[in-house]
Amino acid sequence: MDELKVFTGNAHPALAQSVTEYLGIPLGRCEVFEFSNENIFVRILENVRQRDTFVIQPLCSPVNKSLVELLIMLDALKRASAGRITAVVPHYGYGRTDKKDQPRVPITARLVADLLTTAGANRLLTVDLHAAQIQGFFNIPVDELTALDILSHYFKQKTFDDLVVVATDIGISKRARDLAAKLNTPLAIMEKRRVGNVDQAETLNVIGDVEGRVALTVDDEIDTAGSLVGVVSALEERGAQAIYACCTHPVFSGSAIQRIASCPVKEVVVTDTIPVKDEKKLDKITVLPIAPLLGEAISRIHTGQSIGAMFE
Repeated sequence: MDELKVFTGNAHPALAQSVTEYLGIPLGRCEVFEFSNENIFVRILENVRQRDTFVIQPLCSPVNKSLVELLIMLDALKRASAGRITAVVPHYGYGRTDKKDQPRVPITARLVADLLTTAGANRLLTVDLHAAQIQGFFNIPVDELTALDILSHYFKQKTFDDLVVVATDIGISKRARDLAAKLNTPLAIMEKRRVGNVDQAETLNVIGDVEGRVALTVDDEIDTAGSLVGVVSALEERGAQAIYACCTHPVFSGSAIQRIASCPVKEVVVTDTIPVKDEKKLDKITVLPIAPLLGEAISRIHTGQSIGAMFE
């Protein structure tokens, strides 16, 4: 592990600290700050020549600042002759803009991939991308981890009777099916239609039987929680006796916390790919650590072991 160096920007230093504690190494020393003119400055404070380097930086709020910090850190490591540079991006921002579904719109997820590669990343390590095809936007190796094992282990300990896993939309149905298989429960799918570019979705129908059951909704992220409120309302109307929710990325933007607080959902279980600030912590929000998963993956990448074997 002497040749392994892990650095972080300002997006989620607590996560990086937890990862290095798992690995049993110190966090790499660097300066990352913003001048009064809003220009970002980065300086690597230790020798990285020919070292195996990892930069942990989720693209979370403020998203654009987090992205630029990451790009500049990658460039700094490249110019310092790092042997290999892996961008560890637990939450891949702009992942929802992954296709041209309207006239004259960008594919920003591809643009971010190009930026990371140009800046100097030789590899990407991420968790639960919004869409699987984002892997194909890169011409460098991409390792996509999943938090399903962490989430399923948590809910297995609750030993619910008559549990049903509910995909919050058709796009997440494969991931929801995998979670249902791990929990040995049936699957239901929420059919919904998003209206324009606003952060609201019109819930249409529930495909599957939820009446009298404990429903567990699954999604890759909770953003404004508007969709979650609509899904919970629809499940209540169809007779679900209790409703739980889980996701990998707790974006919690806008009025998300107020919506979750007033929503009849029993518990919302997330991971800490994105920091959940104290003002956003509710009694009904449970945050599970993602650091052991990232730490194990980093160790395996560094030593040339299989990442896929982690999930077999």
